[in-house]
Amino acid sequence: MSDEALGSLRAVPGSSAGGAPEVNPAVYRLVVGVTYLPVLLQGGHLEVHGHEYVPPPGQALIVAGNHRSALDPFLIARALPGHHLQFIAKKELFVPVLGPIIRAGGSFPVDRDAHDVGAVRTSLKILGRGGTVGIFPEGTRGGGEIHGGVAIMAFRGRAPVLPVGLRRSGTRWVVRFGPVLEPVGQVRELTARLGQELGRLAAPYGRPCSDLPTYGSPEVASGAV
Repeated sequence: MSDEALGSLRAVPGSSAGGAPEVNPAVYRLVVGVTYLPVLLQGGHLEVHGHEYVPPPGQALIVAGNHRSALDPFLIARALPGHHLQFIAKKELFVPVLGPIIRAGGSFPVDRDAHDVGAVRTSLKILGRGGTVGIFPEGTRGGGEIHGGVAIMAFRGRAPVLPVGLRRSGTRWVVRFGPVLEPVGQVRELTARLGQELGRLAAPYGRPCSDLPTYGSPEVASGAV
């Protein structure tokens, strides 16, 4: 999506929902709880690191993570108690029965094959009321390439980006937050910084910084790190 196409889009502080999905707290908690069952049934557990970097609820925030499995959005949501994380989800998920549940949890669809300005407008409305928007910059699982849409949204919504790396090691499902990235500089620069952070956060602890792969490398995309 070009910067020109989004030039007129801005988050309006204090704006009403105006078409943006509301979160049903009961459904949100139920979905986050039920989707943790596969982890428990495999004898696994969730480890969360970097909580000190998470801003408090009530202010505009974009949460951007690498995408490894279908459980990723729910694990991130579980790692962010107090926040209602509203994910941008592919439109193919919004089918009868499942679609209404996803919407009740606050998420909304995007057409990945088109310049979906409507999804961006919805995101900016959520940010304008101090909400939290979740997005996978790769666009698909294991895509390995960071797209510039997150940075554009951050600039338009005047919202910081909270990077989060996800990885699995045996029975450990690890969610690791990093310092927020403020929307300063250029879109390309913020996109590059986000890619570097996701590569660092998705790698194991204790690995020398000079030895870390760049995001989008086969090593990161395959989950070898």
